[in-house]
Amino acid sequence: MADNCIFCKIAAGEIPSRTIYEDEAFRVILDLGPATRGHALILPKKHAANLFELPEEDAKNVLLVAKKVAANMKEKLGMDGLNLVQNNGEVAGQTVMHFHMHLIPRYQKDGEMVLWTPTEPSAEELDAVKEQLS
Repeated sequence: MADNCIFCKIAAGEIPSRTIYEDEAFRVILDLGPATRGHALILPKKHAANLFELPEEDAKNVLLVAKKVAANMKEKLGMDGLNLVQNNGEVAGQTVMHFHMHLIPRYQKDGEMVLWTPTEPSAEELDAVKEQLS
């Protein structure tokens, strides 16, 4: 647990939360400022500031937790879709520096959108990025 990390304290049960799922490695809580009904956060109990610091085992298991919680949301809330959102660093919109994944239930006509403006790179630009990453 990191000193002064609010998500560490919530994940450890030191600060009350509306927990909807918990196991030995994760706690899933309802977001206090939800985008939609049922918006939840998956919090690892071990501190990692972001994806790059997240232990491999937790990185593997976070999607299993997301799948389990999402299935329950689909059954109980009747959602029509789901956004999984995970931000790393302030520039990407991360506001609490403890890895967390948002599960945002989506409903027909809920008015919420996860959007970006698509760019139009040339084939050469795409090839250059491919080469950099290969």
